[in-house]
Amino acid sequence: MAAPIDHITSTSNPVVKFLKGLDRKKNRREHGVFLVEGARLIQEGLDKGWGLHTLIAGSATDSDHVERIIERASRTTARVVTTTPKVLAAVSRKDNPQTVLAAFEQRELPLPDQQLPDPARYIALYQVRDPGNLGTILRTADASGVAGVILIDQCCDPYSVECVRATMGSVFSVPFFAVSFDDFSHWRQRYQLRVTAASINGVLAHDEVTYGNKSVLMMGNEQSGLPETVEAVCDELIRIPMTGSADSLNLAQATAIASYQIWKEHGYDGAR
Repeated sequence: MAAPIDHITSTSNPVVKFLKGLDRKKNRREHGVFLVEGARLIQEGLDKGWGLHTLIAGSATDSDHVERIIERASRTTARVVTTTPKVLAAVSRKDNPQTVLAAFEQRELPLPDQQLPDPARYIALYQVRDPGNLGTILRTADASGVAGVILIDQCCDPYSVECVRATMGSVFSVPFFAVSFDDFSHWRQRYQLRVTAASINGVLAHDEVTYGNKSVLMMGNEQSGLPETVEAVCDELIRIPMTGSADSLNLAQATAIASYQIWKEHGYDGAR
């Protein structure tokens, strides 16, 4: 039986305050949930089996898709409410909000410790700080068949509103793991993963090396790149050729270029 659906109109309602608070990392961590905007992304989360915590939708929607999501949500243990455009705007902090928003439960995954996929292609990000870059990289990882994204040391929060928006739903599809550099080093040694890092110290171009079936593409911080201590444990340092006055690429762009080269090495296996 579907649970009753409440209607709220005040921005001071506890449900609204709770959802608004999810723009702060402290609150996301405390409650273990994160905000997702829009019917398509919410549908993706439900289809992938992520736990729904709260759903809030406009009361005057003419979308059959949104109505189906409301009905589906009402048959779970999640809190489901309808509201006004003003409240939706307050929650999303946007003048033209989506007609449905949701809070999903976070997942905390350990690095694989029994059997790796074949091929095992990973992206490792060292102290990446820009949530837009992280979200775009998660989307690229999803598109290029990467097995997972490893967040090393003090990376930005993958559950921030900005990052989740940038993933376009891939936050629900790509496993990601937050670990220390020491734990990452022990793990890659245990499974004999080859680590290739993009670096200004790279000699060979990104398409002149062999990555192999068990590989990690290591990318560094947006401003400072990778420290010498990290580069020292990598098997290969590569560069992405450039011309003109540009001396660097956006981190997400550089990751996409290298990721697709790794996938190309495997004949674009699994491509549609």
